[in-house]
Amino acid sequence: MPTQKPTPGTPFQPIQVSKLGGGTLTLGQAEDGYEWQLIVVYRGKHCPICTRYLKEVGSIVAPLNELGIEVVAVSADSETRAADQIAEAGIQYKVGYGLSIPQMQEMGLYISSPRHGINVEGPFAEPGLYVVNEVGELRMVDIANVPFMRPQLESLVGGLKFMRSIAGDLPANGTFA
Repeated sequence: MPTQKPTPGTPFQPIQVSKLGGGTLTLGQAEDGYEWQLIVVYRGKHCPICTRYLKEVGSIVAPLNELGIEVVAVSADSETRAADQIAEAGIQYKVGYGLSIPQMQEMGLYISSPRHGINVEGPFAEPGLYVVNEVGELRMVDIANVPFMRPQLESLVGGLKFMRSIAGDLPANGTFA
């Protein structure tokens, strides 16, 4: 299946992955009383930039939770590799692992193959951020093909605060046909 880029304003098809600590994590469906969900896709344990970014994401969890937004992260890594990286990053939000190639393609992610000298288990997803609202609609998306092109998190929090404060149902940005 070829990768299709996601379109803001359309339904985000929920994706289930295994969750660190047991059970499953549903990407695209907020839980625990939250209305929206921020999904952070990261490359995996081999990426020190990702470890740093996951730590930075940890600093915006509280302000996003106050806005009714759940924060989750996911990679293609195995449980052991994901658990090692999350322990190193010291984060407390939900993390999924084992994202499959078809799931990466469904999300429109760039996928990289293992390269000489990189300690990975197989093909892995490049970074992506998705914001899904309470009715399962994709409101925001940012997909990169390298780990050093990601949104500034302070700007993301400010933008989400603005979006959540707007009265009415405005269409998602980037939907002009």
